[in-house]
Amino acid sequence: MKQQFSASQPAATGITPPAAEQAGPGLKRVMGTPSLVLFGLAYMVPMTIFTTYGLVTTLTEGHLPAAYAVTLAAMMFTAFSYAFLVKVIPSAGSAYSFTQRIFGGHLGFTTGWTLMLDYLLLPLINYLLIGVYLNAQFPAVPFWVFTLAAIVLVTLLNIVGLTVVRSANLVLVGAQAVFVVVFVVLAAVKIPAGSSVTEPVFSASMSPALIMAGAAILCLSFLGFDAVSTMSEEAREPRRTVPRAIILTTLIGGAAFILISWVSHLVHPDWQSFSDPDAAAIEIMDGIGGQMLTALFLAAYIAGATASAMASQASVSRILFAMGRDGVLPRKVFGRVNGRFHSPVGAILVVSAVSLLALVVELETVASVVSFGALFAFSLVNLGAIKFFLLDGASQSVGRVLKYGLIPGIGFILTVWLWFSLSTSALMLGLAWMAVGIVYLAVLTRGFTLAPPRVDLDTAEASA
Repeated sequence: MKQQFSASQPAATGITPPAAEQAGPGLKRVMGTPSLVLFGLAYMVPMTIFTTYGLVTTLTEGHLPAAYAVTLAAMMFTAFSYAFLVKVIPSAGSAYSFTQRIFGGHLGFTTGWTLMLDYLLLPLINYLLIGVYLNAQFPAVPFWVFTLAAIVLVTLLNIVGLTVVRSANLVLVGAQAVFVVVFVVLAAVKIPAGSSVTEPVFSASMSPALIMAGAAILCLSFLGFDAVSTMSEEAREPRRTVPRAIILTTLIGGAAFILISWVSHLVHPDWQSFSDPDAAAIEIMDGIGGQMLTALFLAAYIAGATASAMASQASVSRILFAMGRDGVLPRKVFGRVNGRFHSPVGAILVVSAVSLLALVVELETVASVVSFGALFAFSLVNLGAIKFFLLDGASQSVGRVLKYGLIPGIGFILTVWLWFSLSTSALMLGLAWMAVGIVYLAVLTRGFTLAPPRVDLDTAEASA
């Protein structure tokens, strides 16, 4: 691998090998593999399964674990494509970086713009949920008070820097892990004798179309591995630690989702009996452990949402930073690193401003479009891996074709399938966002007569 991209690869692809190990006066390299995995798991939020539990369980007619298994399979193939590419393009920006370098600036911009829809809305969703759940527990306090307080707190932590976020994530992911263990143990005791352990995963009555529709929604739960790739400029030895963290984050998170959904179904197999599918988690908690488990669930869920808000805001601010440093977005706002905190303060504040929409928007509206950008970006990353390692390579072997052709190829097919399994409204809103981005790109490049500015992804250097 090193020989391919240190010697022959530049001539074949026109891509200069990244000087990934230099720190310079920009972003600090403070994250190892454990920190990166914690960051990715915090982004994924192991307890996010309970946000869509009732919705997807009803949609798949009681086969939520099967839908998670399909999503995990698609995401694992895509995660390997990320891991392949991050070894040779270890810079901030994730799918934006990959497509820009492999397919050029125009498609790179379109990918970054479309993926931005995901990342801008994910912190917003977490802030909204924090307000809704705390308001349900303390109805005398308006939900906007909790939401606004969360936005301010998480923004300050992100400005201070990744060291603080890393430490906070350790505590918050730990709180979720404790709850998951307690929940699984209590649920296992409550499983009725004679329950079918295979029925939630496979049964003669399951519909493949419904499973795919559910899996398309659940792909949002796996954005943690893409978030890990955005931290390459702040990771120690990124060519080694980041690929490992991407695979581990996807595998650990997916296994947790399948286990929790499987145990939950065995305890409460009658998916048609939920009085309110959106609040199905509360019914499950109350049935397993009463008010005590319900209270513990609320505390762990708020901790998870806070951890996800911190991780997602940090991640999208790095994407905006990369695009601002590129000149695609205004450099003065997005493309600078604060000299004191070594963090992209301008980008962080813009994300916080967008997150204020959590005070007025409906959760259903936001959640319905958030998968669009992720699946579009994942598809292009899979195609990018094929192009970079096979089509642009000097010579190929059977092993390289199997590794860099078959794995990304399967990932591409699965992500496109999931993409077209989204609802019509989600596809239309996502395409509308993409169209706005293309119009902006046309203005930026004077009717596509100029090439979009290219970011110097080989260094994290930026002026304060």
